[in-house]
Amino acid sequence: MPANQELSTATLAGGCFWGIEHFFRKEFGAKLINLKVGYIGGDVDDPTYLQVKKGQTGHVEAVQFRFDPKQVSYHELIHYFFRIHDPTTEDRQLNDVGTQYRSAIFYHSEDQKLVAQQVIKQVQPKIHGPIITQLVPISRFFCAEEYHQDYLTINPQGECNHWLRW
Repeated sequence: MPANQELSTATLAGGCFWGIEHFFRKEFGAKLINLKVGYIGGDVDDPTYLQVKKGQTGHVEAVQFRFDPKQVSYHELIHYFFRIHDPTTEDRQLNDVGTQYRSAIFYHSEDQKLVAQQVIKQVQPKIHGPIITQLVPISRFFCAEEYHQDYLTINPQGECNHWLRW
């Protein structure tokens, strides 16, 4: 990719980061650059998985990646995000329960916030209840430990609470 090409960043949380990462990697592949799982939205610097998992930090499990808007739009990414998790349950995805599993979009610009709001209106009729996904300004993202990166590819029998819903 040419160095002068402008990239955007997306940061999304929708339950366990393993499933979100896995589905985004499967759907968009090489269109996503530096796809990482990690933690965001809390009040502890450099949190560990054990701290986040126990709900001790205020962080949520999330994915973050860069993308070329000429190859894939932010609208397309957000639309897909709503297809692979349940945005109607507060602090929960199936058996993963706690604020660390909440549904949130961490927007990097006012344009991203507006796109997310538009997508929510568009997909709401397809969802079985009110969408309660949080729209939050971006804050510091902390990469998760290396063994969490690309986890479901390395461990295909690992737990996944995500699927293509519609």
